[in-house]
Amino acid sequence: MTATRSTTALPQTSTRTQRLTATLLACLLGLGLVLLAGFSHVEALHNGAHDTRHSEGFPCH
Repeated sequence: MTATRSTTALPQTSTRTQRLTATLLACLLGLGLVLLAGFSHVEALHNGAHDTRHSEGFPCH
């Protein structure tokens, strides 16, 4: 009795270009959120980001 092996390759789930695109979009989104909250003239938005930063242990002064 001989065993047969399946030699079909699994499909690649993401290409290098897709991973790079996702990484760049995530960085842009994060940077946009930081800049939006940091330089916002809306006091509630700025203070919310400021308090969150302190509660996570990041100094900002």
